[in-house]
Amino acid sequence: MSPDRAVLNRALQRGEQEGGSVEFKERLTENLHLSEGRLESLAAQLRHRVLSGDGEATYVVGVTDDGGIAGISPAAFSESMDVLSLLADEAGAHIEDVQTWGVDGVADAADGEDDPKGIVGVATITEGSVLTDDDHIVVGTAGHVDHGKSTLVGSLVTGEADDGQGDTRSFLDVQPHEVERGLSADLSYGVYGFDADGPVRMDNPHRKTDRARVVEESDRLVSFVDTVGHEPWLRTTIRGLVGQKLDYGLLTVAVDDGVTATTREHLGILLATDLPTIVALTKVDLVSEDRVEAVEREVESALREVGKTPLRVERHGVETAIEEISETVVPVLKTSAVTQEGFRDLDAMFESLPKTAGEDGEFRMYVDRTYNVQGVGAVASGTIKSGEVEAGDELLLGPMQDGAFRPVEVRSIEMHYHRVDEARAGRIVGIALKGVREADIERGMALLPRDADPVPVREFEAEVMVLNHPTRIGEGYEPVVHLETVSEAAVFSPDDGQLLPGDAGRTRVRFKFRSYLVEAGQKFVFREGRSKGVGTVTDVSPAE
Repeated sequence: MSPDRAVLNRALQRGEQEGGSVEFKERLTENLHLSEGRLESLAAQLRHRVLSGDGEATYVVGVTDDGGIAGISPAAFSESMDVLSLLADEAGAHIEDVQTWGVDGVADAADGEDDPKGIVGVATITEGSVLTDDDHIVVGTAGHVDHGKSTLVGSLVTGEADDGQGDTRSFLDVQPHEVERGLSADLSYGVYGFDADGPVRMDNPHRKTDRARVVEESDRLVSFVDTVGHEPWLRTTIRGLVGQKLDYGLLTVAVDDGVTATTREHLGILLATDLPTIVALTKVDLVSEDRVEAVEREVESALREVGKTPLRVERHGVETAIEEISETVVPVLKTSAVTQEGFRDLDAMFESLPKTAGEDGEFRMYVDRTYNVQGVGAVASGTIKSGEVEAGDELLLGPMQDGAFRPVEVRSIEMHYHRVDEARAGRIVGIALKGVREADIERGMALLPRDADPVPVREFEAEVMVLNHPTRIGEGYEPVVHLETVSEAAVFSPDDGQLLPGDAGRTRVRFKFRSYLVEAGQKFVFREGRSKGVGTVTDVSPAE
């Protein structure tokens, strides 16, 4: 529930007007409002409200026609949101955000709800349909601070050349925590698309309606997930790259600075997660061609050190880069946000790069966030790692604190605030669960089929590479391990007694506080202070 009623009060004060963007509804029901003829009429009404609000409408649910607070039961509110989502879809729009408040008295007590309190909510409807994930690739950006990451993306999504002072960076001044909204799968801080005629760019990224226009007009959408270049916030970068479902990585290296320790750390994290990555050499307008060539060789050397093959786009062409990019082949190209050099090649790549496929096999999802939604109950959100899930499926959730897995049932599934009957690998979803409290669900837990036989793991063997460490890693070293959505302190026991910076070797890893679902082959990142490294699970041991 939303404690601050300012949004609700503003909507009530504006009220319903003939040419306004606010609509009052006491409740919406499938039987009444989705009947033949009624759906078309209500969808037309919603479309009118959206157009009147310059691409955005506000629906207040749980109030009377004159704006009096009535309050409806949680079940009725949930049904109203389902109906509103269908109406929005019919009108070429989607639910962008929902906020709710508890009120005394329930207008539809006949529903038999035990809770005497009701709900009133404000739903924000935004123009533009949500694309399917097959038409939408998500790119994780990385790079040292001041290496032109935000400027590059700002110029890409707007088509505007930078003024040489980072002017286009201001288009992307929204921080990641400001765009992560509830169950929404929209995690990007910059977006542009493509239609039959080429790129579809934003005129003003600060305007929500402009973003909606890009989504509506594009046959193909590219979103950029921001990461943080500053060293103190590397944890945020790791969470963005390891905990989210990304299709590609984009690493920026400024040629006036070259490859830094942070560059190597970000590169190691990108490649350790097997994320196909593009390296963009930025600011090539500031230095001589000899300097650009020197940094290009520096980047190629850094890639070869970690077993990757660099591919110069300038030499081999864009089509070859699109065909060859993989976990082992890394395209490298020169760019300038000022002169727009390299931008046509980036456009061509992003227009044609395929959506990376999810893994085959049985359903599996690691929990990234949890919510308690009034009228729905406990919701676990995350990216489906493999398989498919349907409403009504019986699953296992865990391991719990005691190492056990608890049986749960899928009550419903949501993507972009749209309820769906099923979802498959690669989708970021919110799954409402029956049989568990939200307080009992933790980040790092996994959802599995009911007939699975999962074994909780407290210790595992791993092959690791130390990216950075001031001295040596010895017995008892305690970093934080980031594996899937798990972020947990662990104790290292290197096979040879120690690991030095740049070393690759074997170590035993033991979680300090509890067990998780861990399998051989999974990639992870570890960090402690300025020390960072990457690893691969090679063997697991059941929890004690």
